[in-house]
Amino acid sequence: MKKFSDLTEQEVLALAITNEEEDSRIYRGFAEGLRDAFPSSAKVFDEMAEEEVTHRTWLYDLYRKKFGDYLPLIRRQDVKGFMQAKKALWLMRPLGLDEVRKFAEEMEFEAERFYRKAAETARDASVRELLIKLAEAEAGHESLAHKLSETILTPGAREKEDETARRMFLLQYVQPGLVGLMDGSVSTLAPLFAAAFATHSTWETFLVGMAASVGAGISMGFAEALSDDGSLTGRGTPWLRGTVSGVMTTIGGLGHTLPYLIPDFWIATIVAIIVVVIELAVISWIRYRYMDTPFLQAAFQIVVGGALVFIAGILIGHA
Repeated sequence: MKKFSDLTEQEVLALAITNEEEDSRIYRGFAEGLRDAFPSSAKVFDEMAEEEVTHRTWLYDLYRKKFGDYLPLIRRQDVKGFMQAKKALWLMRPLGLDEVRKFAEEMEFEAERFYRKAAETARDASVRELLIKLAEAEAGHESLAHKLSETILTPGAREKEDETARRMFLLQYVQPGLVGLMDGSVSTLAPLFAAAFATHSTWETFLVGMAASVGAGISMGFAEALSDDGSLTGRGTPWLRGTVSGVMTTIGGLGHTLPYLIPDFWIATIVAIIVVVIELAVISWIRYRYMDTPFLQAAFQIVVGGALVFIAGILIGHA
């Protein structure tokens, strides 16, 4: 790797050209990734990509005038101590709107810093003038994005996109997570308390609870991942939904399993029952908060189901 301070003016311009081309393609990637769900924001990124193409043209025209047609291949990752290679967020699907906007702001800040640093070391007046001009253009991209947002991303369009983002969050995270939490919290009650009242051994009960929780997590994870590929439903990638559902299922079961690490059987059981009540209340609140289910109705449904499974476990344990 080469230090930025050791770059020649030819290499600085070549690096700037590469950066502008790369940034333009990143913005295009953002636009394509957002176009279906967030068309107004995609149009903003299309405009930003065109701006980067214009900057590249300015740079390349000056480069050819100064150094001819040969353009050395020099990239961010070839330069030490300055701009770092970016995480390939633009290749990921689905794209998060807020994450993309934040990423773009960081890109503009880095580009401005690059041009100002390069202008400080430039000896040629025309090169320095263009670098300063580009630094000011990159600094103005925030106002450009704001201006584009006012004309393209109108309040109505933004409200529609925010609602789409909320719906995608529900489909990709809340829904599979809630299903997993409900399954882990309720389905593991019967084997856990059946083992508890059959053995009166906290350690054996803990092992049964761990096995039930982990097994349920693996089962729910695969079931959710295989349910659909998300291409038509907008529920996101299978591995994402499966991971969320599997992890939350395991957490739901571990909540009332961990108290059985307490040596005293009755204390452990009382703590586990308290944890179960808290889990059911949390599930009811999530359904009320994100699924528009009246809280009392959600609580009644969850409590009745949980109570029946709990009673079944105790009766089986005493059999």
